[in-house]
Amino acid sequence: MKQLLANPVLVKEIKLRFRSLKSFTGILFYLIAMCIFVFGFIMLTTSFTGTGYFRPEESFFMFAMLTYIQLGLILFITPGLTAGAISSEREKQTLNILLTTAQTSFQIIFGKLTSSIAFLLLLVVAGLPIYSLVFLFGGVSPGQLGIIFLFFFLTMLAIGGIGIMYSTIIRKTIVAMIATYGTMIFFTAVTGFIYLVITGMNSMAAGTLASSPIAHFFASINPVVLMLTLISPGSDSFITESTKVDIPIWIGYAIFYICITILSIIIAVKKLRVNMKRTR
Repeated sequence: MKQLLANPVLVKEIKLRFRSLKSFTGILFYLIAMCIFVFGFIMLTTSFTGTGYFRPEESFFMFAMLTYIQLGLILFITPGLTAGAISSEREKQTLNILLTTAQTSFQIIFGKLTSSIAFLLLLVVAGLPIYSLVFLFGGVSPGQLGIIFLFFFLTMLAIGGIGIMYSTIIRKTIVAMIATYGTMIFFTAVTGFIYLVITGMNSMAAGTLASSPIAHFFASINPVVLMLTLISPGSDSFITESTKVDIPIWIGYAIFYICITILSIIIAVKKLRVNMKRTR
């Protein structure tokens, strides 16, 4: 672990990313936007109700909105940070120089991926003071917030691994970004649509809902669906009733995306020096 953290590629990438004025300007505007949303929501809610106070139900709704905003941020920014990690080096003709160093393929991939994930974690952690406002009004437990942040970490790690993989096997950055965004859209939108189609066809064909492991699988790998079950723990019963599969979807989500992350990193490491006679 000490050798991985002392990775020169990781140190260089983190210094370049965290010393950039553009990065901190982006974080600043993001926090300003979140503050405007939170305080605007509180002001509008108290004005419309006419009570002058903020109820726990309204605090929970604000927490749900903030959570989905954070999820959208991760799904939108992660491909942009990782899909050009290797392909941009190739376009700038610096990849061959990087490959001649003493760094192994895994160290290069690990450094590129970790620097991007570190910036995303900084972005998420920077929003914690805004998140903490919901604890002033109740409706949300600290354990629920911790589980959601673990979900965020796994999601950004999986999408980051996919972006690094595409960046390694595709020569053009723009094409790698399109492929990464396309994969992300498939996981967030197409899987949900397939789940609805399968459950709808089963109900029309059999008259009653039959067991559908395939529909349960597509629901399990959908980040939006899992986020709904984490925010409202009782909502996972609807997935169980519609698919007749009594397995918590978070188990399938964790297993699937951990495997996707590992597989993506392995492919990226193998393909980084694909044109060289000796691989590191």
